[in-house]
Amino acid sequence: MADAKVIPFDDDRERQGRSRGEGTARPRKAPPRRGAEPAPPLASVPRQGREPEPEEEPEQGEGLLDRALGRGWDRRAAKGLAFLRRRITGEYEVDDFGYDRELTDQVLMSALRPLYEKYFRVEVRGLENIPDEGGALVVANHSGTLPLDGLMLQVAVHDHHPAQRHLRLLAADLVFLLPVVNELARKAGHTLACTEDAERLLGQGEVVGVMPEGFKGLGKPFAERYKLQRFGRGGFVSTALRAGAPIVPCSIVGAEEIYPMVGNAKTLARLLGLPYFPVTPAFPLLGPLGAVPLPTKWTIQFGEPIPTDGYPEGSADDPMLMFNLTDQVRETIQHTLYKLLVQRRSVFF
Repeated sequence: MADAKVIPFDDDRERQGRSRGEGTARPRKAPPRRGAEPAPPLASVPRQGREPEPEEEPEQGEGLLDRALGRGWDRRAAKGLAFLRRRITGEYEVDDFGYDRELTDQVLMSALRPLYEKYFRVEVRGLENIPDEGGALVVANHSGTLPLDGLMLQVAVHDHHPAQRHLRLLAADLVFLLPVVNELARKAGHTLACTEDAERLLGQGEVVGVMPEGFKGLGKPFAERYKLQRFGRGGFVSTALRAGAPIVPCSIVGAEEIYPMVGNAKTLARLLGLPYFPVTPAFPLLGPLGAVPLPTKWTIQFGEPIPTDGYPEGSADDPMLMFNLTDQVRETIQHTLYKLLVQRRSVFF
């Protein structure tokens, strides 16, 4: 049997038209006008809204996604090598307090970010209340047995503020007595909680964070959760008044439940030189496993700033004014805590 000849569809239609006596009408091109330039070929005119075709065709077996990922990894590797070179050769800058901005941005914040985004799933509100420039004093509640709330507060300002501001936390003396923690705290921008350092930072236009409850709030029992402790003598208010910096109240919900502190081994804490030794349902019973925090859902709320630049000179030495402003900040934070707790659906969701 002879092979059948396959006729293409277009040829078949043309043959049928010819058999019926029909002709194929082709449009005639209009003659070019005198003096007019010839139109460019259609292939050279790019369509509107469409990017021109790439000059280089991908190699066989290599997709555009693979090439893009390859270029991304190349850039990351080059950036990492340059960072290591600067670390080894000492070509990086730190300020008078030991703050290393490059290390904080590329290493420390990257290490804390999964804890912030995936583990505690922090929701931040009211960041617009922190000014885009100039000094500001952020005053927050303190809790959680370990000071993870301060670190999460730092990530919130660093990652989500519109002006990409950096929070400089004031820390207790104990932080700078621990061998490794001391160096990391200095590199991250923390400094000693004293009036001199706070005034210098505010005078330089930095955003300074303070938690006036201190160890009283950090190590309070679980039964007293979300009940603010005493705010000291109002030293942070006098610092803000001298610098003319606004005070931004901040309320943190979620940190109280990460280590439910049901007891305090005071004798052991005294032997170790610690302000308290926490006893939780999991620690020290489960050993290192008991030191893993519970994955609670966090909310950080920044309140409206309280201005301090309208007071007359010498107001920082007025004890009644300091008492009133301290009480105003404390009541604002406490009221916001209660409001956030009412809105919260669950500790973990």
